[in-house]
Amino acid sequence: MLTNKSKSAFKTIAEVAEELGVATHVLRFWETKFSQIKPMKATGGRRYYRPDDVEILKLIKNLLYSKRYTIEGAQHLLKEKGLKNLLGFDEIQKDFFADPDEEKMDAQPFIANQASLQNIADAVSKLKSLRLKLSQL
Repeated sequence: MLTNKSKSAFKTIAEVAEELGVATHVLRFWETKFSQIKPMKATGGRRYYRPDDVEILKLIKNLLYSKRYTIEGAQHLLKEKGLKNLLGFDEIQKDFFADPDEEKMDAQPFIANQASLQNIADAVSKLKSLRLKLSQL
């Protein structure tokens, strides 16, 4: 019962499961094992898959079912090679609901040096002290 949707339309878990030929519980399981699978969730927990999510799921199905990787092997391959290389995409669609400040942080590499590590340790110490004070109120 596959509906005729635009290629850019979001799909429900049932539609994706039918398209891939797997059960919905398999998609939910893969979601727990592969951090790359991040469907949008509406109120009530209903999942909506973007086109890129479907491509990632197709890749995972291919790795597990056709190439006979174990879950751990597929996880390692995804981590080692990266989605862009494995999918052959120049750029995976950005989540337009993502926090733009978070994306800026991801775009800039964090270079740890002794001074920045000390600043982090000081901040953690201050936070622990504040937590202790608050718990005593």
